[in-house]
Amino acid sequence: MKIARQGKISYLQPSWAPGASIHAGFTTRNGGVSRPPYNSLNLGYNTEDPRHNVEGNRSSLARAFDLQPHLLLTVKQVHGNDILLIDEPNPDLSHFLNVECDAVVTNQPGIMIGVLTADCYPVMLFDPVNRAAAVVHVGWRGAASGILGKTVEAMGNNFGSRPEQVHAAVGPGIGAHKYEVDRPVRDGFRKGTGHWERIAKEVALGKWNLDLRKSVLLQLQDAGLDPARIEAAEECTCCHRELFFSHRRDGGVTGRQLGFLML
Repeated sequence: MKIARQGKISYLQPSWAPGASIHAGFTTRNGGVSRPPYNSLNLGYNTEDPRHNVEGNRSSLARAFDLQPHLLLTVKQVHGNDILLIDEPNPDLSHFLNVECDAVVTNQPGIMIGVLTADCYPVMLFDPVNRAAAVVHVGWRGAASGILGKTVEAMGNNFGSRPEQVHAAVGPGIGAHKYEVDRPVRDGFRKGTGHWERIAKEVALGKWNLDLRKSVLLQLQDAGLDPARIEAAEECTCCHRELFFSHRRDGGVTGRQLGFLML
C-alpha cells in the first residue's frame, strides 16, 4: 500500500483501487487546517477541535475527489457490530450521521462512506463483480464480536457478493507492541471470535500485547476471503506521529483519520 495524493490530501491507497472505478484509501493527518493537537487533517467531529475546522477538512477531502461535502458519510461509531445498509439513492445523507453502528454497506455510487480511527483498524471491502462496498471500524470489541464476518455476510445477503470475489484493505492501526490489554479483553475474545492464543502474547500477570491487525486478517480469512485479495498497511499509528493520529500515544487528545471508499 503506497501513499497517493489528491489535491492537498495524502492517503494510503490499496493497490486494487486504481482502475476499479472507485476512490478508496486511508487518510494521513496532513493537509488540513486544524491546529495542534489536532493538526492538521482532523476529520472527526467527536473531538474538541472547533467544528468549523473539521467541516473545512471534510470539505477539502470531498472536493479533492470532485464530491459535494454533504455526500461524505460517517456514522456514530460505538464499538459494536451493527451495520448500516444503504441500498437505494439518498439525496440527503444527514439523517444517517447519528446512526449508531460500526460498518456501512452500500451499492450506491457517488457517495463516500467512511470510518474514523485513531488506533482502531479501518477496513474496506469491495466486490468488483456486483459493485458493492463496505467500510468497517474495528476496535477490540468489534473484533471480538465478529463485525467483519457479519459485514461480509451482509454484502452476500443483500448484493450477492461471494467472499472469494471480495477485495479487502486493512488500514493503519496500533501495533501489538504498543497495545497492552487486560483480562476483560481476553475474555471478550474467548467468548467471541476466538484466536486468542494466536493474537495475544502475555507480558505480565493479567496483561497481554494484543495483535489486533492479525485478528482482523484471520477473521477476513475465516469469512471466506482469498488471502491473495487481502492487503494490509504495515504502519503503526502509535509509532508514526508524522503520519497518523493515535489515541493511546496522545492520551486521548488527538484527531481522527478516515478510511473511505466511493463507488
